Amino acid sequence: MEGKIYQILNNKYEVKCGKEVVTCSIRGKIRTQKLLPLVGDNVIIDYNDKVIEKILPRINTIRRPPVSNITTGLIVASLKSPDLDTNLIDKILVELEFNHIKPVICFTKKDLLTSDEFNNIKDIIKYYGSLYQVFFNDQIRKIKKIFKDEITVFIGQTGAGKSTLLNKLDSNLHLEVGEISEALGRGRHTTRNVKMIELFDGIILDTPGFSSLEFQNMLKSEIRDAYIDFKKYPCSYKDCTHIKEEHCKIKEMVNSGIIPKFRYENYLNLLKTAYSETEKYKRR
Repeated sequence: MEGKIYQILNNKYEVKCGKEVVTCSIRGKIRTQKLLPLVGDNVIIDYNDKVIEKILPRINTIRRPPVSNITTGLIVASLKSPDLDTNLIDKILVELEFNHIKPVICFTKKDLLTSDEFNNIKDIIKYYGSLYQVFFNDQIRKIKKIFKDEITVFIGQTGAGKSTLLNKLDSNLHLEVGEISEALGRGRHTTRNVKMIELFDGIILDTPGFSSLEFQNMLKSEIRDAYIDFKKYPCSYKDCTHIKEEHCKIKEMVNSGIIPKFRYENYLNLLKTAYSETEKYKRR
């Protein structure tokens, strides 16, 4: 019988088969293959023994949160408490683009900003809006429309307001909402495991937040190609990395202000963690 993993709790896998949820364990052979099931996996189960027999091929996977077969990634990004972190946003965008997952950005806590604070970052928000669908978390009616026929994962740092947004989308969820730690300047975890929720003719994945996101196992060229704004301005050099090359079109766009400096600096920071083309065979 085929089903989809909706939640993992204490090494038990809740698999939805049609309208029924079956709690399963996994066959030992799956463990030995080092291919552990993820929320979002399509699987074959032995219904009588309540055991996952096989993990079906994945469309994609992301590492944090660890999920599979996603079509849309909703990045929940706080504007204050915690402060706006464009480096983290760009890390997530690159990973989503690399895995062919449609990115959407929802900015939260705009109400906490003073007029001057908002004016200082409004151009950043506007630029992201020129590349992707962008919402504020009070645009509930518009946000609901993005979930239809999609499998959408909520991604964002701890305290960004993912659970608060979900509660606004559906007040029946009653998800726990955490407070911001004044000492650390970030939120406390409230969502402790990944789970799928059927809402608005689609599937939403509520996920734990994180305070940092390590970036691994991507080539420099893959990071470059995941910057969709760079593709608007082709360089004369086919394999230009936009770092030291002369007459680089991207650097020209940065110098002229067409591409914001923060985007380019985030790109350079990501390249420091990447593999070179000659190291690609060392990847997992």
